[in-house]
Amino acid sequence: MQFAPDIPRWRQVAEVIRRRIEDGTYPPRTRVPSVQQIIAEFEIATATAQKVHKGLRAEGLIYTEPGLGSFVAQRPAEESEPHA
Repeated sequence: MQFAPDIPRWRQVAEVIRRRIEDGTYPPRTRVPSVQQIIAEFEIATATAQKVHKGLRAEGLIYTEPGLGSFVAQRPAEESEPHA
């Protein structure tokens, strides 16, 4: 991945993961890449990959189950189901 020099790398990687969540690559309640997997895929530092997870958690897009990993949060019903 080519990183833009004026945007923090963690934000750029978080945007990639966010798009994958939005397009269904990572459906609700499925595991997202671990910090180690993000490090390997994007060739970034551990602290940077940890910021990716922290940022996505802060947005409510993922949650972490201790000992199990991080998962895509369930979308609220009003976003995932059309209203009649």
